[in-house]
Amino acid sequence: RVLVLSNSGRRSADNVRRLADLGLPAAEHDGVITSGEVVWHGLRERTQSPFNELGKRCYLITRGSEADMIAGLNVSVSDSATAEFVWLAGLEDDRADLAYWRADLARCVARKLPMLCANPDLTMFTPHGLRPAPGALAQLYADLGGQVDYVGKPHAAIFAAALRQLGNPAPERVLVIGDSLDHDVFGGRRADMLTALITDGIHATALAGNGDLGRAVAALAKDPMHTPHWAMTRLVWE
Repeated sequence: RVLVLSNSGRRSADNVRRLADLGLPAAEHDGVITSGEVVWHGLRERTQSPFNELGKRCYLITRGSEADMIAGLNVSVSDSATAEFVWLAGLEDDRADLAYWRADLARCVARKLPMLCANPDLTMFTPHGLRPAPGALAQLYADLGGQVDYVGKPHAAIFAAALRQLGNPAPERVLVIGDSLDHDVFGGRRADMLTALITDGIHATALAGNGDLGRAVAALAKDPMHTPHWAMTRLVWE
């Protein structure tokens, strides 16, 4: 079985359609779980921390439609002056510069608003190359003194959701394939899963020109929990 696990801050159905538009139809996998989907269910149920500690008005930072994000939730979108928490789900390509958000986030920190980050990725691919992702903005919020709760790889909740959707197999029977040592590999290892790193991804520049790929990956990972069980240049879907 193949499950697509994504740090997208948007809901799973949005990403099923997005993958189909990119050439991977729904028939080619057994489902998609996004960090945004885990957040949506958390905010609807409000039975676990941090969701049961958040208010009803959010300052929502996302890509695309805000209405789609809050549909079915007892949550309204507000501004930084009246919100009860910050919901960071995504960044538009033209607003990925962290300086763009600094003053607004500083106001949120001054009001002691907690931030819920639904995409811990630090970098993202854009038509203009690698740009800061929501995880980098969340790090800025923490650096300014704000409280941040993360949902998504490498944190446990999204891997637990993946196991449930796969029918609760033993974690050691699951292989996590991804291109990030910090998110895919570290998160998979912490969940007691096997891991395979795609080296022609966000670490491509750092790993370029190394004759001994295994040694280069181990040096970049620095510790066993960030070191994949296997590494390969690319994943070919046939």
